[in-house]
Amino acid sequence: MAHIELPRALEDYFAFAETAPTRNGRRFVITLPYFSGAASAQKLDRLQWWFHLSPEQERQMGEAAIATLRAQAVEKFRRHIERWLQNTAQHLHGEEPIPRIDPLHAAAAASSVDALAAAPEAASASISAPVEEPVPPAENLVPWPAERVANG
Repeated sequence: MAHIELPRALEDYFAFAETAPTRNGRRFVITLPYFSGAASAQKLDRLQWWFHLSPEQERQMGEAAIATLRAQAVEKFRRHIERWLQNTAQHLHGEEPIPRIDPLHAAAAASSVDALAAAPEAASASISAPVEEPVPPAENLVPWPAERVANG
């Protein structure tokens, strides 16, 4: 199942801002707001990606510096969000201006119930698969003494 199910590109949901410049350069932030939780306990949260433009970079790259760094940061942030959704088993969806993040198992459970109803013989075959016995330890292995524990 796809982890992102939105009517527009993910980048269309990003908000961009610049903080006050410092002597170390300019800092920018990209924010993705989202709702999470059940309807009764719905919570507004956000993911953020920061990037920095040093005075040296701005001098070397000129006017294109901000646009170049922003495009790179958007791509990195998009990949980060996709990996985060996959690693946390969540999916981003919704038709509203602020999308929702919900656990993936709820949507996957509904699709797996449909799949099981469509193929009952496949489900019974997977249930009756033989269980493998654990392999006994090899005779030439020496047991490690419990008192030889690192940092112990």
